[in-house]
Amino acid sequence: MPRRHRPHHEHHRTERVGWLRAAVLGANDGIVSTASLLTGVVAAGGARHEWILVALAGLVGGAMSMAAGEYVSVSSQRDSEHADLALERRELANHPASELHELASIYVARGVDPALAAEVARQLSAHDALAAHAREELGITRATIARPVQASLASAASFSLGAGLPLAVVAFAPAAAMIAWISGTSLAFLVTLGAIAAYAGGAPALRPALRVGFWGAAAMALTALIGKLFGTAV
Repeated sequence: MPRRHRPHHEHHRTERVGWLRAAVLGANDGIVSTASLLTGVVAAGGARHEWILVALAGLVGGAMSMAAGEYVSVSSQRDSEHADLALERRELANHPASELHELASIYVARGVDPALAAEVARQLSAHDALAAHAREELGITRATIARPVQASLASAASFSLGAGLPLAVVAFAPAAAMIAWISGTSLAFLVTLGAIAAYAGGAPALRPALRVGFWGAAAMALTALIGKLFGTAV
């Protein structure tokens, strides 16, 4: 008797690309911008309650900026996708034979036999011509389509979470070694974030973790230097 093959289910991480990119960007920006802001302000002097106020202002302003920026940018991408799909819809209505040939040509260019490519194009077009052209010609799929609201909420939430970490440190760490506490814990947060993001995306963790840590350290060092050189007690 022939062996029965069990269904093989694959879970591809590209389906996470929309929210994962926004979430990692938001959390990274939240940690780096707030920690950098705090190192500059602490280096300039002042009291703990003033540092906390600065961190809170940075958290709220940054979260709103991330949300608005993501929504606007991803909405622009969505508008472009809709415009391309509308154009493709018109082409399918006005020139169906040419569009069928175009779809078959794409498969031929990928190495499919011309006769088989023509049959595949015909069957896919009969099922959903617009979806076939969106996927093969425009590169628009369910996994990669622009989702402005999702990206906006993910960015704002992750920024707030990231910014809340150095805020918690400045609220409870010893004031005498505040810069060391902010810098050390924030670098640890960033390295952990890089490793988590790599794991979620199915990539090795070491290089992303080091990359995120390096740029975070550079940002904090620069703002601390500026605070020392130009700061006064706030």
